[in-house]
Amino acid sequence: MEIKERLSKIFSSLDIDVAVIMNSEFIDPNFHYLTGFTSGVFESNMLLATKNEVTLLTSDLEYATALSQKKSGMKILNVLSDKEKFEEEMSIIKGKRLGINGKFLSYSGYQFIEKYKPKSVIDISEVLTKARMIKDNEELRNIRKAVSITKFAILEAQKSLKEGITELELAARVDFAIKSFGASGNSFDTIVAFGENTAYPHHMPDSTKLTYGDLVLIDTGAKFNNYCADITRTIVFGEQDKKFKEMFNLVKSAQLMAIHKLKPGADSYKIGKEVRNYIDTYANGKYKGKFIHALGHGIGLEVHDHAMFGKGPSRIIKKGMTMAVEPGVYVEGLGGVRIEDDVFIDKNGSVVL
Repeated sequence: MEIKERLSKIFSSLDIDVAVIMNSEFIDPNFHYLTGFTSGVFESNMLLATKNEVTLLTSDLEYATALSQKKSGMKILNVLSDKEKFEEEMSIIKGKRLGINGKFLSYSGYQFIEKYKPKSVIDISEVLTKARMIKDNEELRNIRKAVSITKFAILEAQKSLKEGITELELAARVDFAIKSFGASGNSFDTIVAFGENTAYPHHMPDSTKLTYGDLVLIDTGAKFNNYCADITRTIVFGEQDKKFKEMFNLVKSAQLMAIHKLKPGADSYKIGKEVRNYIDTYANGKYKGKFIHALGHGIGLEVHDHAMFGKGPSRIIKKGMTMAVEPGVYVEGLGGVRIEDDVFIDKNGSVVL
């Protein structure tokens, strides 16, 4: 990765002197975006970014790990355990125009920064999100790998399907396979649903047991070098019922329609309306109102890396975006079908990863 290129994407539209990225016990995804670090914890560490350089303020705990991953355009300072040195480095922000990630930084974190008397503090979270929206080649390679691991993990876990297995047991097998195939972890908690539970999009796995003829929904994602995948598959355990086959074919057709229409310059809101109308008018409105969530969302360092699309305000699709496309239909008392794939937007349209 080129740190200066990423800094340029951020600072080109901002009138600030320094961007401050401050971790808590959780790690701001922009910390990974500006360092490219793939190992280490870096809790409570801080980045001070200017348009030319990123300075990491770290401690004995992470200093050697940081040095092993240091890139051009980065300065690493072991100052968190030395109050005098830390205060000296923080003095750089006195009288300066600062940018913070207001979507991540806590109020106490904001108060901490204010102690160093910056000239002004503005929320640059939208600019950070916009910068991360367009992926470079390294980011795309990481997402491709995360997607590949996820697909293999789902296939591997499906080999365990048998009557009596619980949703929790199958979810554990998915997660084990994800790690076994080389992921650093999960993008989010794996969703597994059997039978009527598939009618609830965010049903979390419980002790429900699989029976013959049930729908099985698996929604999961691997994380590779901090980049996320998000894949959903719905199958039938046993002989496929006609009503389930109809639901599957409808959702798959809707997804293919969306993928075909996602291209640079297209309005994702309009695409979402068209897909929703297709589902609502199918078979004289048999499934009208049964598609109850957005058409998809961005993916990257976060599983929802930028806003949902296909529902809400207009969003223009741009070359370099990576997106999850996930139409679904949900019928309480029967079940639901969701099919989700991750795509990359190139100059001609969308490519399924």
